[in-house]
Amino acid sequence: MAGKSGWKRVGRWLLFIVLGLLALVVGLIVLLRFVNPPTTAFMLADQIQHPERRQVQNWVSLERISPWMPLAVIASEDQRFLQHWGLDIDAIASAVQQYREGEGLRGASTISQQTAKNLFLWNGRQMVRKGLEAGLTLGLEALWSKRRIMEVYLNIAEFGDGVYGVEAASRRFFGIGASQLNASQAARLAAVLPNPKVYNAVQPSSYVWQRVDWITRQMRQLGGPAMVREMTQAP
Repeated sequence: MAGKSGWKRVGRWLLFIVLGLLALVVGLIVLLRFVNPPTTAFMLADQIQHPERRQVQNWVSLERISPWMPLAVIASEDQRFLQHWGLDIDAIASAVQQYREGEGLRGASTISQQTAKNLFLWNGRQMVRKGLEAGLTLGLEALWSKRRIMEVYLNIAEFGDGVYGVEAASRRFFGIGASQLNASQAARLAAVLPNPKVYNAVQPSSYVWQRVDWITRQMRQLGGPAMVREMTQAP
């Protein structure tokens, strides 16, 4: 009987710990809905790996970002961003199937997933990390607006070695503020997001130019200015 009682106490403590961690994460997500994060898990990890690299980030509100920029990343990264609730179930199912077949765990992440990963997690394709990412993504979608998700994403995404956020990227690569980006420049920044340490927005390779052309076409097909207005006016 004593043994059973001891296991029950351990179980209760584990439950309290799990609930406490859950409450902490929910509280942090709620806080970051209103407070701009001073840094991210991704930025901290990169700084530890490359202490000699100077990181540059200049936070700006969505109102101070050219409306072509959210349109460009939607066209490039997540064309159903305004419709889905954070997870692309079909892409997840495909990625899990490929993992079971012995391939690396991969699959296109939504903008919401990328925001959750950059804010809270580490790089990698482990099942545990992907599971945490999914849970955090649902938390963001439940507690933030699409507008806030986009604002945070554009301010923490890496656009080059040590260059975080669209304002720093715009000034580094084009010599202008993010509010002045035109459609072509926004497409060039969006084109490097899959691998900003390899792709270059200033001197694009032929592959990056191909991506720029494709993104520009997608921006037009999505509705151009009409999609921009929907994004910037979303609550």
